[in-house]
Order: sequence, then structure tokens, then C-alpha cells
Amino acid sequence: MARLFGTDGVRGVANEELTPLLAMQLGQAGAYVLTKEKEHKPTIMVGCDTRISGDMLANALMAGVCSVGANAVYVGVIPTPAVAYLTRKYKVDAGVVISASHNPVEFNGIKFFDGDGYKLPDEMEDEIEALIKSNMKDVPFPTGSRVGKIKYRTDAREEYINHAIQSVPVDLTGMKIVIDAAEGASFYTSVEAVKELGAEVIAIHNNPDGTNINANCGSTHMEELQARVVYEKADIGLAFDGDADRLLAVDEKGNLVDGDQIMAIVGNHMRGQGKLNKDTIVVTVMSNLGFSLMAKEQNLNVEQTKVGDRYVLERMKEIGASLGGEQSGHVIFLDENTTGDGLLSALHLLQVLVDTKKPLSELSKIMTVLPQALVNAKVPNHKKEHYMDYPEIASAIEKLNTMFAGEGRVLIRPSGTEPKVRVMIEGKDQALIDAEAKKLADLIQNTML
Repeated sequence: MARLFGTDGVRGVANEELTPLLAMQLGQAGAYVLTKEKEHKPTIMVGCDTRISGDMLANALMAGVCSVGANAVYVGVIPTPAVAYLTRKYKVDAGVVISASHNPVEFNGIKFFDGDGYKLPDEMEDEIEALIKSNMKDVPFPTGSRVGKIKYRTDAREEYINHAIQSVPVDLTGMKIVIDAAEGASFYTSVEAVKELGAEVIAIHNNPDGTNINANCGSTHMEELQARVVYEKADIGLAFDGDADRLLAVDEKGNLVDGDQIMAIVGNHMRGQGKLNKDTIVVTVMSNLGFSLMAKEQNLNVEQTKVGDRYVLERMKEIGASLGGEQSGHVIFLDENTTGDGLLSALHLLQVLVDTKKPLSELSKIMTVLPQALVNAKVPNHKKEHYMDYPEIASAIEKLNTMFAGEGRVLIRPSGTEPKVRVMIEGKDQALIDAEAKKLADLIQNTML
């Protein structure tokens, strides 16, 4: 059986793979493992994104939490980084987010934060998983007054907005900003925060109905935002994903500004203010080669990790870095929050625009983005880690590595959250790398069916 936890919690098709039964078991095992050393009655905070399956799974999970004698605090629809922050602020024992981030509506996920707002280490996830597989062996189920209860809070999102504004109190008076909330968890928080700071806001995709999350909108579908920014003659466009832990931007000319560029812009500005610890930015192996070239030119230090914002965070904590993230737009400002935070990323980027009085198109020139092709190969979930076991795939990858040596690079990796192997090639010729990436992805998909 494949490991239950991926790189970002437990994910699957809601009510098929991620069932209410599994959600309840995760509530039971998670509450027990996270709080078994506590002498008081523990409390776990639970929030979700706008998916229709969120209520079903959240209530099942909270039933599990209560069944092992812990209390739950339900904060409803709220961004993932808000749960990480509020878990610390309210001094609860753990936090849980019901979300599948940028994935389509039929998917959902469950991820845990410890009492300090950090994602769980692999060992703790393994302990939770082992308990579920053992059918909760040796877990006591209390009765009477020792059963847990659920408290509902409706003010949590305002607390999160206040935290973001106090962290980056930038005056946005006179700015015109288009926000794409992806019909997701930031439909209220991102719009209200930017309005409170004085900007004129044009909000799109901020009317979630439970079924439209990430549907041709948000940070995975930028085309509409790009066109709207140009049409409105706006200063900038901001795109969030379904749970608002990532941000991508659009400059005033309609050009995409990705996570690498955002970190380059904000990181250099932070360094100038003496706020970039150790003059270091932590990124993953998926970051564009142009980022490394920029860092060399600007005398910045770059630390690379494997893909996944949890690994970026681990390295940041190890070395004391204050900024890190991924090309996909997960950017972590560790002095202000313990996970990728789309709203904080947006406010930091806007701060640079205000302080420098430069348009985003000019600021983004600090880094040259090298052509990159990324193609997904759909493969069975249980096979995705074993692509190199197939001689024809291994041989094709070796040939590509030889072809692009010194002129680019080839990176192949299984998705941590989906039944896919991702093929990424960087090089100087976009048409060539597009063709070669597609050819290899097709080979992987057809060979591993």
C-alpha cells in the first residue's frame, strides 16, 4: 500500500479516496499523536477552503477529534496560512486544513500543523498512518464528560487580515489592483486586506459556490487576469490558488511574474533593508536557472532543496533564513508566518512597488527567466516513484541529459500529490525543449500504463 501522506498531507478524490471514514480516522489518529503528551484537554483548530466536500470532511474529522477526547475549534472557510498563524496565536495544540490547494473541485485534502504552526515531520505522519492501519490499537476512547466538543469561531479571518496588515503596513493609496481569488479561500481575506490598505480593487473569481474553485482561474490559469490588468490599466494583478498559500503576479503590461521573480524582487529589497537573514534565499531544484544567475550577479546566497515547500521550510529553519519558496508561488516569510502565504507575498511585493516607485515590469527585469518546458505524464500512483526501473525511460533521460549538458538541464520527478511524473527541461530554444519534454512525457505515460 502506498504511503497515505504525500508532500502536502493526505489528498484524493473526495468521497471516493478521501472518504468521511478516513477523515474521521485522521481526526482520531492525528489528535491522539499530536496531543498524547499533553496533560490538559487538547484543542485542535480546523479550517477549510470553499470546496463543496469541505463541510462533509471537516465534520467527519472533528467527530474523530472529539471521539478521542480532544476539543475542536472550527474557523470555517479560511486560507491555509491563516490556520498556521492562528494555531500559534490562539495557543491551540494543532491545526488542520481541509483543502486540495490548486487541484480541481472533486479533490480534497487534509493537512496538519503542529502547535507552532509547522507542517508535521515525516515520522509523525508515519505514526498517524500506522495508528489508522492498526485500527486505532491501544487508543483510548473516553465516555461521558471526557468526550470532546466543537466550538465555532467566525472572527478568525479578521484576525488573519489584521496580522498581514500589521506585518506589512504598506500604504496602497492611488494603486489599482486586480485580484483573482480562484473562487477559493482568499475570496474575502485578500480583497479586504488590500482594500483596507487603500488600494482600488477589482476582484474577479471571488464568488465561490462550492463547485467552481480553481476552475479556469487563479494561479494555475492566469490568462483572464493578464487580459484584465491590461484592460483596466491596473498597476498589478494578484492571483491566488484555492487555499491561498501561493501567489503569482501580473505586471502592468500583462506579463506573468512567477514565484522565482517575486523572491528575486522582494529578496533584494529585503537585503537592502537589512531584513534578509544571511543574505540567503532558499529555493527548490525546480527554480529557474535564471534565479541562480541573478543571485550570483547580486551577491546573494542560494540554498536548494528538493521540491515541496515543506523541504524549503525545513532548510530555512536549519540555517536561519527569512525568505524561501518555489517557482509555483509558495513563498515563505519565516519572520511572519510558518508556511507559504499568498497574502503576505502580495503585500511584500506591493511594498517594493511603493518604496521604489517603479512598475513591476521594470522590477522583474532583475532576473532573466530562461525558457522552460514542463509536461506531466499521467501514471498509476503506485508506480510513479519507479520510472527509472524502465530501461527505455532511463535511456531516454540519459540521452537528454547529454543533449542539454552545459546548455540547460533536465529534471524528472514524481508529483507528491497527484498520479503524475513531471518532466521539466530548461534550455535556450523553447520549441526544442517543448518538443523533447512532450516526447519524454509521452514515453513515460505510455510505458508505465
